[in-house]
Amino acid sequence: MRSRPDQSVTTADFGAKLDGWAGDSAISFIVGTPRPADTRLVETAFAALDAGIAAATVGNRIGDIAHAIGKVCRAAGYGIPEGFGGHGIGRQMHEDPSLPNEGRPGRGMPLKHGMVLAIEPMLIGGGTDRYYEDRDGWTLRSVDGSRAAHAEHTVAITHDGPRILTQL
Repeated sequence: MRSRPDQSVTTADFGAKLDGWAGDSAISFIVGTPRPADTRLVETAFAALDAGIAAATVGNRIGDIAHAIGKVCRAAGYGIPEGFGGHGIGRQMHEDPSLPNEGRPGRGMPLKHGMVLAIEPMLIGGGTDRYYEDRDGWTLRSVDGSRAAHAEHTVAITHDGPRILTQL
C-alpha cells in the first residue's frame, strides 16, 4: 500500500549544549491522518525507549539496555537498523560508550552512578534491518519503503534509578 503524500511518520532529532554540557533527544510523530500501523510503530519506539531507560540502572550493563530495546522492537516484528543506536554524552554530543539497539544482557560496560547516556531506539516498520542513505547525506530510508520511527532521551544513571534529563 502506498502512503498518501499527506501522511507520514516524521522524526525530529535535536541536540543542544548548555553551560558546556550536551543533551540529545528525538521524537517521532505522525503527520496527517494516522494509519493504525503508523500509530503502532511510533508507540513501539516509545515502548522500546521506556524499556531501555528502565534497564539503565547502577550495576546493569550496556548489554542490558540494548537487550531491553531489541526485545521490544523484535517482539513487535520491527527491524533495527544496524550501526545506529545510543551513545555516551557529556561535554560532547557523541561520546563513549556506544549503545546498540540490540544486544545480549549481562554484557558490555557496567553502568555506574554519574554516567550519562543518550538512549536512542530506531526501528523499521517492514521488519527488515536494511536501509540506505539518501543523496542528501543525512536522510535514511528503508530498502523496502516501509516507515521508520525513532525516540531518544538523555538519561543519567543514578543510585536512585535512571533520571531523564530531556523530559518536558
